[in-house]
Parts: sequence; structure tokens; C-alpha cells
Amino acid sequence: MTRRREILIGLAGLSGCARPTARRLNVFNWSAYVAPETVPNFEKHHAVKVRYSVYESNEEMLARVFSGNSGWDIVFPTHYIVPPMREQNLLAELDHAQLPNLKNIEPAFQHPVSDPQLQHSVPYMWNATGILYNKKVTPVPSKWADLWEPHWKGHLTMLDDPAEVFAAALRKLGYSLNSRDPNELRAAQREAVNQKPLLRAYLNTEVRDQAVAGDILGAQIWSTTAQQAIDASSDLAFVYPRDGFPLSLDCAVLLRESPRKEIAHDFLNYLLEPNVSARIAETMRTATANGAARPLLSAATQNNRTLYPPPEVMAQAEWFATVTPEAQRLRDRLWTEIKSA
Repeated sequence: MTRRREILIGLAGLSGCARPTARRLNVFNWSAYVAPETVPNFEKHHAVKVRYSVYESNEEMLARVFSGNSGWDIVFPTHYIVPPMREQNLLAELDHAQLPNLKNIEPAFQHPVSDPQLQHSVPYMWNATGILYNKKVTPVPSKWADLWEPHWKGHLTMLDDPAEVFAAALRKLGYSLNSRDPNELRAAQREAVNQKPLLRAYLNTEVRDQAVAGDILGAQIWSTTAQQAIDASSDLAFVYPRDGFPLSLDCAVLLRESPRKEIAHDFLNYLLEPNVSARIAETMRTATANGAARPLLSAATQNNRTLYPPPEVMAQAEWFATVTPEAQRLRDRLWTEIKSA
């Protein structure tokens, strides 16, 4: 055997032992928004390594991706965040030919105002905002104004989300939660500042464990987080305020900066598979926008009034809308003043 032949055989052996470099996909999502097996199963069937991380607010996500050089491929903004992200040229247009499972989306979510043709977003999960409370609290809260009562002092939280806090204060005053009127927004700010001495903190999903432990007696909260807390403690209950409450649709989007658009489309299409979506919704206690997944849910989940409010409750709801840049700048400034008050 020649020396050259020995070298070639040796190189062949080394290449046979070497592990191929796995494809990668970087996904940035809200916390508690996939089932334990969702990502591992995708990795297994698509020969890809997913870098998966979570955030707790739209603001946190936007701060990471706004530069256009974040490294993320897929993120999950709430519907009213999609238009400004599109206007900032942050989003890639979706190829519907690579998303045959789009047909599974509930008809009510197939043409959202934020993206009527689903050119840049895939409806994922939806939720509403209400009040979680400990059953020992009296009187039982039924409207946003009840969260301004002094008996909550030190045991109440509001969401760390400017749109949500303004929504509660605006509805308390009888205004649309999407108000752009400077006078109405300033009035809502005053309400939030007046409420602040009662608060333990502004918290998002982190409040769940505190409510379960009994440290928090009341909270403005997303319905998904509320149901997770109720599942963990029979001491807790949830109500949609009768003076109106917000609805939100969280969507999956593909960032324009992504160099991995083919595998990213595969992941989006995978999330739209009925059994995958149903498993996420059932396990994580979310309300799915996937109509084909709904029949796969347990009867208890399909009839859950927190996750899927009945029509008479939904009649009191209002979808968040994208506000004008001028109104958004004012809201941002007023929110800063609220937080620093």
C-alpha cells in the first residue's frame, strides 16, 4: 500500500467519524408558549438545532430585534406590533407555498386587521386581559375601577405593559382602550399614578407564582397566565371586567435579517399542524388560533371560560389597535412618567 493510499484511507475514516454540522434556527418567543416536546420533536424530524429563548414583553423583544442584526430568525409579536415592525422593514414576506398549514387557522383569525393577507405574520395564540384574585378577597372585583380600592394596598400588581395599563385606566374612565386623544391619555396617566401607591409591582407572567403562594391577592393578568395560576391553586379565580377588556393575538413572524428562511418556514408550518398546536394549547393553557386544533382539545379546555370566553363576555371585549406614531410617542412618554412617579 502506498503512502498516498494510507493517507486517503485515514482521511476517509476521519470524515466518517466526524459529526455533520447541524442546521440552526433561532427562535425568540413568549415564555410558556410551547409544549415541552415541541422544539425537540422539530429538531429530530428536521435535523436542525434550535436556539430557543423567551421574553416577557413586546418591548423586550423589540429592543433585541430593532437593530436588524439580532441573530433571531422567528419572533412572536402581538398583532398590533406587526404594522410598525413592517414599516421599520424588520419583517420578511412569507411564502404561502411553504405554509400549506395556513388553511388550519380559525376563520376569525385568517384576516386580522394588522395583516389582512397574512403576508408577514402567522396567527399563533390569542388571549384576553382580566383580573386574577384570591377568593378570600371581598368584595369580589368585577370592573377595573375595583383595582383602585385601598384594600389592595401592597397585594396588587398590574402588567408591566404600557398598552395594558393604559387600557385598564381608559376603560375605567369610559374611554376606548385605543384612545389617541391626548386629554384622555393624560387622564388615564393620572389614574395610573393615583393607583401606584397600592401596587406591589408591575409584573407580567412572573406574578403567577406570587399569586399561587398567596403573596398577591389581585392582579391585572393575561388569561393564559391566569389559567396557569388557577390550575396550581384552588384559592384563585378570574373575572373579565364588565367595563370592557382587551383582546390580543400573538403572531409568529420571520425577521428580514434571517439567513435561514427555508427552515424557518418549516418551523412555522410545523407549529400550524393541528396535533402540535393542540398539544401546546392543552399543555400550556393557551387559546389557540388554530381552528383545526380546537376539536383535538379536551372538552374541559374547549369549555374553559377563562381561555375561551362565551359570546356574552366577548361582547364586552375590544381588540387592541395599532396607534398612530404621535399617540405612541405620547403614550411612551406618559408611561415613563408613570414608572418614575
